[in-house]
Amino acid sequence: MKIAAALAALLVAAPAAAQDQPRDYCPARPGLGSPACTIDPGRVSVETSLADWTFDRQGGDRTDTVLVGDTLIRVGLTDTVEAQIGWTPVGFVRERSGHAVDKATRVGDVTLGLKANFASPDGSGLSIAAQPFVTLPAGRSPVGAGDWGAGVVIPVTYDLSKTFNIQFVPGVDAAVNGDGRGRHFAASAVVGLGIALNDKLSVELESQALRDDDPAGRTWQDKAALSFAYKAGDNLQFDMGGVAGLNRNTPDIELLAGIARRF
Repeated sequence: MKIAAALAALLVAAPAAAQDQPRDYCPARPGLGSPACTIDPGRVSVETSLADWTFDRQGGDRTDTVLVGDTLIRVGLTDTVEAQIGWTPVGFVRERSGHAVDKATRVGDVTLGLKANFASPDGSGLSIAAQPFVTLPAGRSPVGAGDWGAGVVIPVTYDLSKTFNIQFVPGVDAAVNGDGRGRHFAASAVVGLGIALNDKLSVELESQALRDDDPAGRTWQDKAALSFAYKAGDNLQFDMGGVAGLNRNTPDIELLAGIARRF
């Protein structure tokens, strides 16, 4: 009887111990896509871009945009669902057309979202999630969009091995019109390959295609990105990356660096 009771106690304790074991930390930055994994219930991830610079040349015009402190907060609600809130506290835009130069400093918009995972919330093996979101016009143009928008992305990731991971992240948006009033259809897709160089350092190669049906004119954008992430601990990551525009409708280059911390 004593042996049976001890075995029963072990069977009850084992699942509880497994639930208490934290997942590997999987920040959403710095890639173009979104991971399918969710944050552990009761945990919080704060993911901040220390600096994000975008350079865009169209004909003889040049636009430089610098975002500082662009932050995403992810809160684990259940084993498979997390809440998200994102905000750009400040952005600096410099536009040059000929000899004329315009400068603006603005607050960015707020994004609210949820992510629900349907397979492997820790991101291992095949992991699938749905991530709906809404953007609220907290800021003003040219940093803020000027009106509310909404959309959903479907992150899908798959571990080819302990070293290689592939991702596919399609999405659709009710994107804000370029004049800041009303919305239109937009869609995007990200394809990526993640490579774990060792236990701490990883690299990600990505490609993104975007279709934007703005009333002012439909455009396509194509991007290629390379990013690096360094895990300084179980709950801390530093990252940096770059994005290159592959056609004339896409900003020429974007450089960024940031930090992610789980609490």
